[in-house]
Amino acid sequence: MAEEQKAEYAPPLFGIHGGTILPDVNVASYNLEVKDGDKFLGDRASKKAIVEILDKVRKPFAKDGHDPFGDRPSDEIGKKELDRALEKGDAEVAGLVHTVIEEFAQEFATVVRRFLKEKAWRDVERIAVGGGTRGHRIGELAIGRLGAILKEEKIAVEIVPIAQDPDDAGLLGAVHLAPEWIFKGYDALVAVDIGGSNIRVGLIGYDRKDAPLFKHAEVAERSIWCHSEEKKTSRENAVTSMTDMIKDAIEKAGKSKLKLAPFVGVGCPGIIEPDGFIDRGAQNLPGNWESTRFNLPQRIKEAIPLIGDYETQVILHNDAVVQGLSETYRMRDVARWGILTVGTGLGNARFDNRVPPNKRKT
Repeated sequence: MAEEQKAEYAPPLFGIHGGTILPDVNVASYNLEVKDGDKFLGDRASKKAIVEILDKVRKPFAKDGHDPFGDRPSDEIGKKELDRALEKGDAEVAGLVHTVIEEFAQEFATVVRRFLKEKAWRDVERIAVGGGTRGHRIGELAIGRLGAILKEEKIAVEIVPIAQDPDDAGLLGAVHLAPEWIFKGYDALVAVDIGGSNIRVGLIGYDRKDAPLFKHAEVAERSIWCHSEEKKTSRENAVTSMTDMIKDAIEKAGKSKLKLAPFVGVGCPGIIEPDGFIDRGAQNLPGNWESTRFNLPQRIKEAIPLIGDYETQVILHNDAVVQGLSETYRMRDVARWGILTVGTGLGNARFDNRVPPNKRKT
């Protein structure tokens, strides 16, 4: 890193940031960076890849003067519009969108094949696919087609879409970052999901009897700030907006009579060091989040020193890890599983269940 001296920080009272041993799973790998020439392989299964494929598929239509999307650049055509074209467009338009889905699924299959050759991803039994694209029909169809392609090739891995809404999954997984004992006496906590386009803060309610799997956890309150829509957004503006949203969630918990744990779970892009600094992978966030003079957990604690009568504890982990943790209760019948999140880039994480499936509580 460029700077010689790290900012001071206060370690959490329990656990470590970016930890590999969590209450119910071991994190075997995350933020795997596989090169594809001079680029990253994961870029072939990202939002940008969808735009590039759409642009290519539109060219023959544009040449004939029949482009159904007119003269607009492909990056201005949202997934909702593609969903509508698929559902309500004429046969030719629907065919165009299906072509995009097919080509994206083929690219995605190339990525999965390569990942499964990596040591950390060998013998994975199931892969959940999340990210914002999963929340749209074109994403669901691409995931389904991906699974079919791998089955045709007799690749023994099951592909499933994440169960939760992708906007919620990145928050719900935060309950798995804290040790089980912290939930005794509390029935809610604050979660933060930092992405390349926006920042979400949620108030997560849970049934203490569900710990540690939290099958029935839910997002009781949520707020979102789309920093990508701001013309000039600095890291400091982003941190201020984030801590303001956390304070608002804490206030709402009080009004709702929820017993709020003194804990904030945060998912953020990049490789997270045990002391809470971000090593690399946060380049899509506003400003420099990888500076050795910037420690996100410490900044949150400085802004919110107490939750109730107790010192605020913050645990930071990679955002794909946190989204994957929302799937924990659905993965009890396999030993090795992973998640791929389609967003600004392709997030990834691979897990081992800590208890053999046949010995788990039901």
